[in-house]
Amino acid sequence: MRKTLIAASLLFFPLAASSAPEAYTIDPEHTFPHFAISHLGFSTMHGRFNSSKGELTIDHANKTGSVSITIDASSIDTAHKKRDDHLRSPDFLNVVEFPEIEYKSTKVTIHGDSKATVEGMLTIMGISKPVVLDVNHIKCGVHPMNKKEVCGFDATTAIKRSDFGVTFALPAVGDDMKLTFEVEAIKS
Repeated sequence: MRKTLIAASLLFFPLAASSAPEAYTIDPEHTFPHFAISHLGFSTMHGRFNSSKGELTIDHANKTGSVSITIDASSIDTAHKKRDDHLRSPDFLNVVEFPEIEYKSTKVTIHGDSKATVEGMLTIMGISKPVVLDVNHIKCGVHPMNKKEVCGFDATTAIKRSDFGVTFALPAVGDDMKLTFEVEAIKS
């Protein structure tokens, strides 16, 4: 009888552990929030933020989770120093007064094995608005180089920058902005 209980508990506990939510810390060296916006109607300007941090959890059994990303607004990079300095100024992101851009999920729904919908609040320049991320790729597994458990995802959304108080140079510089989050996170 005792052997049966021990065998049953060995079978149960691994299943219980694998169905619990798993926590991950965002890897800042492999996470790149970036954006695209119309540049005077002539072209699409692309930029990224070089410094971000955060956490995510994934509950595979319940097809849910959470995500929190904090972006250093001063790390904006469009490969043009003069423009980047202007984007950091009060005309655009006002990074002295608002040094961080934040996204915090309020609901995550995982669809199948590799897609999800993330509802949450995006805060830019102290203004928070609901924003839905469409996750079109999720992969979790052992990283082939560092042998750590890693989860990654790619997510996109579109916002109007004016909704967040960023109105300088409208309409010449576009109001509609595409945001992309390419994230890798290491199991905590």
